[in-house]
Amino acid sequence: MATTRGVLYVHTVPSALCPHVEWAAGGILGVQVKLDWTPQPAAQGSYRAELSWQAEAGTAAKLASALRGWQKLRFEVTEEPSNGVEGERYSFTPTLGVFHATTGVHGDIMVPEDRLKAAMLKAASGQADLTEEVERLLGRPWDDELEPFRYAGDGAPVRWLHQVV
Repeated sequence: MATTRGVLYVHTVPSALCPHVEWAAGGILGVQVKLDWTPQPAAQGSYRAELSWQAEAGTAAKLASALRGWQKLRFEVTEEPSNGVEGERYSFTPTLGVFHATTGVHGDIMVPEDRLKAAMLKAASGQADLTEEVERLLGRPWDDELEPFRYAGDGAPVRWLHQVV
């Protein structure tokens, strides 16, 4: 199984959910997780944390699946490409749900041909605006919503964890 590295960015979480995020991440990574929670200035009463991890490919999907759907939780999970496996990016907000994209070796989002064709057909039939469809494929609505929380976290501590394989 290929191993890779990634980062879990918890942008906002109420204090009552902090231990649950740690338990969920620890269950996926197979190690005890204790994050350095800091106040999130962009959302009063919320906290933020970052967790850098090393584990088998596909871990980002498992982390995103374990955390999605929790109210007032905003997060992103990235996974670097590894031998024979593309990278991934997941973003979650309570209002937009989950965004998933495949990323290349330089971190660029790679949109599959069939998704681009579907967006073009939708626009050609008058059901949607092509620019808005392409922006959605690139995750722009998620980026727009998460951007204030990203800046609020500049300078926050980061903890590295390695999965025992």
